[in-house]
Amino acid sequence: MDQPFRHIIALAALALPAFATNARAEEAALIDGGKLLLTNGVTTIEGASGGGLASWATIAGRGTDRGIGLSTHVTLIELPDYGWQSHGVALGLANRLELSYARQNFDTRDVGTALGLGKGYRLNQDVFGAKLRIAGDVVYGEPLLPQISVGVEYKRNRDAPVALTVGANAAKGADFTLSATKLFLSHSVLVNATARLTKANQAGLLGFGSNGNDNHSLQFEGSIAYQLSRRAVIGAEYRSKPDNLAIAKEDDWLDLFAAYALTRNLTLTAAYVDLGSIATFDKQRGGLLSAQLAF
Repeated sequence: MDQPFRHIIALAALALPAFATNARAEEAALIDGGKLLLTNGVTTIEGASGGGLASWATIAGRGTDRGIGLSTHVTLIELPDYGWQSHGVALGLANRLELSYARQNFDTRDVGTALGLGKGYRLNQDVFGAKLRIAGDVVYGEPLLPQISVGVEYKRNRDAPVALTVGANAAKGADFTLSATKLFLSHSVLVNATARLTKANQAGLLGFGSNGNDNHSLQFEGSIAYQLSRRAVIGAEYRSKPDNLAIAKEDDWLDLFAAYALTRNLTLTAAYVDLGSIATFDKQRGGLLSAQLAF
């Protein structure tokens, strides 16, 4: 069994006793949908709950500590030279444990010809995630104590020959995250900070590490959001990135986003994204559109 899957199983084992206790204490509807609107976040490109680019300490779905939450998403990113699409599902257990899966598809379009891959060649990746809330609450509890979660994302690049050709050391790897998120309800402001240990190149779509560097590096993700109303939020995110590949410079990412809850279950997110240089093509700035259905 791969080591990252052991981490996922370990997180599940830690959370299941709490879930079982809550289930015995109250036999209410399992999918209670009791979270405040938007406090479960939206969905990242890697399938975890959070912002569009940054992982948060939130747990997927609208379920409280008495039930189960469930979400599914589709995200599109349009860039000058590339197209990005991801879709997936996430399960939240007792607002304590999150299990997620996302499939990423990266369309090289005309760039595929220049890179020798063929026009419209698509890079693909599977991301399996687990996140465990270890302290605090996004909304409730101590005013200055954020919700804190640890997570692991196991990434399996489905185009190993391409990843190895550009200089990556491996076609699969794992990211480890530690996130702190708090909504200061009286000020309508949400703040998030995430530390990520990673060796993923372009989030893993170009493999992991390089022939000269196969070590994880510590990266930072930050988010700030302002709640205009119960249904509308605006904000910004920043995500630092490793720069492992000699032939392809990698820049940090940022976005400016707006999210709107059309209903209690359906949230749309639109964002301006700046992903910098991708596979030697600079100024990859464009738009992100994501739809999340959560229960």
